[in-house]
Amino acid sequence: MTATTLFEEILSAFRAEADAERAKWQRAYMRHQFQFLGVAKPLHKALLKPYLPIVRKAETTDWPLIFNLWQCEYREMQYVAMEFLHSRRKTFTPVDMPHLQRLILEKSWWDTVDGLDRMVGDIAARYPQVKSTLLEWSLSDNIWLRRVAIDHQLLRKADTDTALLEQVIVNNLGQKEFFINKAIGWSLRDYSKTNPHWVRDFIARYASQMSKLSIREASKYI
Repeated sequence: MTATTLFEEILSAFRAEADAERAKWQRAYMRHQFQFLGVAKPLHKALLKPYLPIVRKAETTDWPLIFNLWQCEYREMQYVAMEFLHSRRKTFTPVDMPHLQRLILEKSWWDTVDGLDRMVGDIAARYPQVKSTLLEWSLSDNIWLRRVAIDHQLLRKADTDTALLEQVIVNNLGQKEFFINKAIGWSLRDYSKTNPHWVRDFIARYASQMSKLSIREASKYI
């Protein structure tokens, strides 16, 4: 089955279960940035069940299928792409970084970006050479690449590269962008569960440059 045929089959299955009232609420929740079919999450899972094994067991990641899903007007199709990618995340290598970067940059919003950062984080944990790319992203003109660079080490705990964490955050201090300042707070809050002393010291050194939002989020557990 070709990527186009599989995409059309999935889209048809979702369209058959469209709920206009739910779609209206979903559009409002996402600030009217995306169109929705209105498929509830439990039904979403059921509709994907026949396709997940096909994608997961494939010899290589079907990037044409992923991009077909991503370019679709309905936000549910980006969620489908995310589930397919999640099922294959352990197979990703630095070769897949440009593909993930493309997804981060297209139809960007927190609901997809905050899942893609975990996939980037999986690659970075296994391939240290990706560190240079993340440092570049932390200085990007695009806020979503910056957000991924800041948060890609979430849940890394004792394996957190604190030198990298500090550098990507320092590269983003003094920002007024909510999604950047929130990401800074989240990354520090997460690591504070492992090393509260390091986070307290970081805040003490950089407080004058940090937003109140970042400090509040970072200080939640310390």
